[in-house]
Amino acid sequence: MNKCVLLAEDESRIREIMADYFKNEGFTVLEAEDGKEALEILETHNVDMLILDIMMPKLDGWSVCKRVRNTSDVPIIILTAREEEEDKLLGYELGADDYVTKPFSPKVLVAKVKTLIKRMEKQTGEGEELNIQGLSINKLSRTVMLDEKPIELAHKEYELLLYLVENKGRVLSRDKILNSVWGYDYYGDLRTVDTHIKKLRGKLGDRSGYIATVIRSGYKFEVGK
Repeated sequence: MNKCVLLAEDESRIREIMADYFKNEGFTVLEAEDGKEALEILETHNVDMLILDIMMPKLDGWSVCKRVRNTSDVPIIILTAREEEEDKLLGYELGADDYVTKPFSPKVLVAKVKTLIKRMEKQTGEGEELNIQGLSINKLSRTVMLDEKPIELAHKEYELLLYLVENKGRVLSRDKILNSVWGYDYYGDLRTVDTHIKKLRGKLGDRSGYIATVIRSGYKFEVGK
């Protein structure tokens, strides 16, 4: 796989092990030992995936993730020694795509990266733009317009909206939404879905009804005839 991965991890031994596994799978590997260096590399290199440790010197992973999401949609997998659900929720809110808790299997990490890259490529390859009665989603620029006016969405809000729209007319359970948007190994509360749906509806304004609640089943994206 001819892709470039940036490993931002302050522990050199962990970084070395990850680098070996990724190189063996055909990845180009860049390395950063602190958050500041990670941002500098991202400014000067085309990176397809960022593996981001939370506890780093100079600039922690949370700060790096937030800054990256201000300018880039590069996929981000967070590494951390903490298992608290609050940390995972914060990571997803800041725009992370997946979450790995130390200690972890390098093979599993590489598999996650491959899967995530393929998913991102599929999203951008199946039609560049979706248009539904005043709502426009450009998958290349990851921008959303409502009546030709841009609406600002957080990273997961965008992915949730895209998933709903691409499954227009289908009833989607909270479990299915959580698994598809947050990942199959995410064990967060199902209320995470409800919270993001509420935020999405607020940003859609008078089009909030596009996201319908199906009692005891989940949600469905539908528009009037």
